[in-house]
Amino acid sequence: MEIDIHKRKIGLNFNERGAAEVYLWAPYSSNVYLITNNLKLQLIKQDYGYWFLETDQIADQDSYCFEMIPFAQATDQPSETKHLQRSDPASLWQKEGVNGKSIAYNLNGFKWEDQDWNGIPLEEFIIYELHTGTFTENGDFKSIENKILYLKELGITAIELMPVAQFSGERNWGYDGVFPFAIQNSYGGPEALKHLINICHINGLAVILDVVYNHMGPEGNYFNDFGPYFTDKYQTPWGQAINFDDANCDPVRNYFIENVLMWFRDFHVDALRLDAVHAIKDFSSTHILQEIKQYVDQLSAQNGKSYQLIVELDLNDPKYINPTNKGGYGMDAQWADEFHHALRVAAGQEPNGYYAEFIGIEHLAKSYEDAYVNDGQYSPHRQKKFGAKAKNNTGRQFIVFSQNHDQVGNRMLGERTSELLSFEMTKLLAGAVFCSSFLPLIFMGEEYGETNRFQFFTSHSDQDLIEAVRKGRKSEFAAFHHGEETPDPQSDTTFLTSKLSWDRITQKPHESLLKFYKALINLRKTYKVMSVLDRNHVKAIALADQNCLILERWHEDEKILCLMNFSDHEQTLNLKYSFQYQNIFNSASVLWGGISVDDSIPTNNKITLLPESIQIFLCKNV
Repeated sequence: MEIDIHKRKIGLNFNERGAAEVYLWAPYSSNVYLITNNLKLQLIKQDYGYWFLETDQIADQDSYCFEMIPFAQATDQPSETKHLQRSDPASLWQKEGVNGKSIAYNLNGFKWEDQDWNGIPLEEFIIYELHTGTFTENGDFKSIENKILYLKELGITAIELMPVAQFSGERNWGYDGVFPFAIQNSYGGPEALKHLINICHINGLAVILDVVYNHMGPEGNYFNDFGPYFTDKYQTPWGQAINFDDANCDPVRNYFIENVLMWFRDFHVDALRLDAVHAIKDFSSTHILQEIKQYVDQLSAQNGKSYQLIVELDLNDPKYINPTNKGGYGMDAQWADEFHHALRVAAGQEPNGYYAEFIGIEHLAKSYEDAYVNDGQYSPHRQKKFGAKAKNNTGRQFIVFSQNHDQVGNRMLGERTSELLSFEMTKLLAGAVFCSSFLPLIFMGEEYGETNRFQFFTSHSDQDLIEAVRKGRKSEFAAFHHGEETPDPQSDTTFLTSKLSWDRITQKPHESLLKFYKALINLRKTYKVMSVLDRNHVKAIALADQNCLILERWHEDEKILCLMNFSDHEQTLNLKYSFQYQNIFNSASVLWGGISVDDSIPTNNKITLLPESIQIFLCKNV
């Protein structure tokens, strides 16, 4: 079935006459019925395993499901047991959860008020990643709206929602979704998400949505009853791979393309963050990401709006972010995990696991200049040559951070930076991120030093699955000796203690850290030399013996010099610069809870930095 960029042609949708148009791919079935309002309506068979029905006997908010009769099979079971009743795999609203019936939802019924919203350029994204369930006490979309003014005052320009596709239970990180089109019921469902996005746009905030196209969750996953959504050709860390290149893959590809188009067209989302695209296996002549990009470009041309595709990628392969006309997949940006790894090791992170191959300050300097640390050399962690040089990729194509949901929550205990590092080092890490020529991201609560841990949590109902997740989590951290038990993912306490404590923002030292972040973000917006993301105008020098780094950036008549001391004692740096310095930022200032009462200026090209601090200098007319 051909994709129509103008409207959704998958699942149940209402047309301009108010009738429901129903599209279902069910190649395993000899007959398909829609069950609603005590009615049993037969769908008409189409080509390539599709089924279709147009009816006026279902209305907005009515519940429905499909009854499928599989092709005859040799079996000793009574024939009636072959009839399967399943919710719509493209359902928009699972009000009763993953095992409940689907709810008909009119995508065109919402009255948008963001007609004047044209988005913001990608290079202006200052991203705030949040988890809907733990960002506020109520844990829903409506409660996020109450924090929009706070986010604006902080200086945020884009919020990133961790996945909201329907998952089992009421609490989950979101990567166990089994209804990619349905919006989590415990968060408020589709209408509440639209309302949140509408309010964000009215207030000048872009919205990024995290989506998962590399696997499906375990509970409530009935895709195999409909057709070959999965393939045994490949495996992912989470089970069967999605069928993007095996037999009968075309409808599966269309399913996810339709999902992408829906978020942009019908929910007004500004950008998608595609989870772990390295786990998407596709050897088609046109990679699924390329095809997604082609359709998004068509939609963008039609609407006159720019839509961004951001990927999480563990391959250091610029092919993913290179334009399609140069053989790339055309993704607009990617998360740069190696910047994070080098930064954390520079700050004293134990070089274990995937941190083991990072030489803190030297590799941080390399990442400032080259984005990738591994770009073709031998990787001890992978035991092979790894990566390629990102020569022609701009700074706006890389997103950097000192922490995110993965790097916090995938620790055994979920400790945040504020628990692991000193107050001064926490400020230094933030400065290191915002001084880069890349897009900055902060994880919810980071800006005021939230101390509640962000841990891994679930709310499955299948007891065998619950126990398997518990055992898997314990096994993953068996070699770690913290003196604490691995938190139980299924426990209410694990979830509730992962929520932010908003009362802290008025307490010391959290109040000082929040002011620091606001000033730092404002600094980046104020000076073009910091906001213009030109990787060709960056020079980073690692002073390994002192565990210090000198970062220089320039644009037109402005130059900044960022001096970072990652050591735990004072360091005197010899500077080989002749321009006139103006100190515009000092993380150790008493303004931000530090001890420095003045902003130093280099004397005889020498300057002394306090431990775990960053100072930023500006020079004009260079």
